[in-house]
Amino acid sequence: MNELARSMCVRVVATLAMGMCLGGAEGPAAHRSPWGVAFSPDGSVLAVSDFTANAVAIMDAAAGTVACSVPLAAGGAGLAWSADGKKLYAVEHAAGSIAEIEAGTWRVARRFKAGFNPLGIAVAGTSLLVTDDARDMLLVLDAGSGETRGTAEVLEEPFGVAATSDGKLAVVTNMLPRTPSTDPAASCAVSIVELAEGLRRTDVRLPAGSVLLRGVAVSPDDAWAYVVHTLGRFSLPTTQLDRGWVNTNALSVIDLRKKAHLATMLLDHPSQGAAEPFDAALSRDGATLWISLGGVHRVARVDVAGMHKLLAGDMTGREHLAKNENAIYGAQNTWLMVKEDPKQRELLANDLTALYVAGLLDKRPIAGNGPRGIDLSPDGKTLAVAAYFSGQVDLVDTARGAVVKSVPLGPSPAPDLVRRGELIFHDANYCFQQWLSCATCHPNDGRADGLNWDLLNDGIGNPKNTKSLLYSYETPPSMALGVRAGMEAATRAGFVHILFREPSQDELDAVHAYLRSLRPAPSPYRAPDGGLTDRARRGKELFESPATKCAECHNGPFLTDKRSYDVGTRGEFDSTGEFDTPTLYEMWRTGPFLHDGSALTLEEVLRTRNAQDKHGVTSTLSADDIQALVEYLLSL
Repeated sequence: MNELARSMCVRVVATLAMGMCLGGAEGPAAHRSPWGVAFSPDGSVLAVSDFTANAVAIMDAAAGTVACSVPLAAGGAGLAWSADGKKLYAVEHAAGSIAEIEAGTWRVARRFKAGFNPLGIAVAGTSLLVTDDARDMLLVLDAGSGETRGTAEVLEEPFGVAATSDGKLAVVTNMLPRTPSTDPAASCAVSIVELAEGLRRTDVRLPAGSVLLRGVAVSPDDAWAYVVHTLGRFSLPTTQLDRGWVNTNALSVIDLRKKAHLATMLLDHPSQGAAEPFDAALSRDGATLWISLGGVHRVARVDVAGMHKLLAGDMTGREHLAKNENAIYGAQNTWLMVKEDPKQRELLANDLTALYVAGLLDKRPIAGNGPRGIDLSPDGKTLAVAAYFSGQVDLVDTARGAVVKSVPLGPSPAPDLVRRGELIFHDANYCFQQWLSCATCHPNDGRADGLNWDLLNDGIGNPKNTKSLLYSYETPPSMALGVRAGMEAATRAGFVHILFREPSQDELDAVHAYLRSLRPAPSPYRAPDGGLTDRARRGKELFESPATKCAECHNGPFLTDKRSYDVGTRGEFDSTGEFDTPTLYEMWRTGPFLHDGSALTLEEVLRTRNAQDKHGVTSTLSADDIQALVEYLLSL
C-alpha cells in the first residue's frame, strides 16, 4: 500500500476504487451540501462539489439537470477545470487528495496527494495551485504528473486561491489572523506568491478586524484582486448591533502590481447586514463582481468598473456625489473626500453607504439557504450558486438578477436536529438586522475567529479571546471566567446578548445538538499512521510527568479539571487573574493562545509567558524538551 492510500484509509476509512458516474446514490441518502461550482470552459457542463455526500454532481448546464454523480473519497470542496475542458480537478478535503476526473466518461482517472486538508484549487498554466488549511501551505502541483513542484508557507488556515492569467502570481486568502489578539490592528492578510520566483511571498494586511477571508477573484488584466471577508469591530464592547457596531462585511481590493492594499468597502446597508460573504466571481470583462452572502441567502452584484473610477477620483456620470445633500452625518461625502485626497480611501472601511449612494451595489435573494461557491457561465448570462443547506444549485439570470431554476443535487433526508442546528448556527436571520451569525465568531464548525471580544459577560472593558466550542458541552463552566454554568446557558446568552434575539426552545435544542455533534479534526502533526511521532511521545511523557505538573490541571478525557486557576497571565484589562482551564484538543488550530490571545505560539506560552512556573514547571526544560512538549500539544 503506497503512502497516499495508507493515509487516506487511516483518515477517511474509504475505498479508493475508481468512481463511475452513477445516476443515483447508493445506500442511505446523505444530506446534500453543495460547496463549490465550476462551469466548464465551453459552458456546457456545470460541476458541483458536495461536501457531505462526498461527490461531484455533473450538470447539463443548458438543461439545468443533474446528469450523474462522481463519488469522491471525502467531502468535495474546491473545483477547477483544465484549460481545454478535458479534465476536472476536485478537492477531496479530509482525504488529502485531488481527484482528476475525465470529462465525458466522468470517471476518476487518478488521484494526487495534496497535503493534509486541501481546500481551494486553481489552475495556473501546467500547475495546480492548492491551499492546505491544516498545514497553512500553498502547494504547487504538476498537473501532468501529479507531483509536487513546490510548497509555500502562507498564513493561518488558507482558504481560496486564484491565479493571474499569465501564471506568475497566486493570490491566497487566509481565514485567521497571525497576530496576537491584543494587537489593536489584529487582522488577516492576503498572501501573494510569485510562482516563478522561488515561491516568494508578500503578505498584504487588511484593516483591523478583517478576518474570515474566503473568496478571491483576479481581474482579466491581472491588475487587481478582489477579496471578500468580515470586518469585526472588536475594539468596541458588544452593547449594540446597530449600524455595524460589532460586525460588518466587506470587499477589499488589492493592487497586484504594487502588492498593496488599495481599499476596503462595506457590503452592508446601515440598517441591514450582509453576513458571511463567502465567494466571489468576476465577469470576463472585469466590469461586474458577484458575491455570495452565506448568512443572508443573497448574492450581491458590484459595479467594479464604476467602483474603480471613483477610487481613482473620477466622478464622471456620478457628479451628484459631490453635493452636500448626499453627505453622511453632516460630513462631506466619502467619495468626494477620496477625489480630493486619495489617502482618504481608508475611510471607506467605515462607510456603510458608500457603495449604495454611488449606485455600485445591488443585492438579490436566492431560492436556497446558505449560498457558498458561485461561478459565472462563460457568456456571463448565468450565475450558478451553491445553496449549501438546501442541497441545490440556484441558477441566476444575471440580466434580471433573479433565480430562474433551482436544481437539487439528489435525494436528501429531511433535516434532523443536528442539521437544523447547523443551519441556525450559520443563519444571520437569527440576528438583529442580520449583521452576523454564530459562525461569524465561531467559523469552521464552531471554532474561533482569533479575535478578542468584550462580551459583557463579566463587566465591560476586559475583552477575551474567542474560544472554540469543541467539547463545550463536556467542559463546563463556559467562558474564560466560567461565568456561564455550561454550554446550554452560554448558547442562550449568545442569542440574547450577542445576536440580540430571544431564541425559542426548539431553536436552542437544535443548536445544542449541533454543538454536541462536533468532534476533533485529525491533527496534521500526527505520524502518517495517525499515531504520535517519536518527539510527540517524548512530549507526552513530559506532559504527564509529576515534574512539569501539566497534567495536574489538564487531565481526564477532555484534558481539563474544569476549575479556575491563576497561572500568571493576568493582563492590564483583567479584573482577576483566575481563568477557567480549557481543553487542549485541537491546539494546532486554536491560536493565538491564553485567555486574551496574547501569546502567538505555544513556545511563548511555555517560555516567556510562564516565568514563575505557574503554568506548569517549564523553566527547567531544555529547548528540545520544549519542542517535544509543543509537538505533543499540537498533535491533540
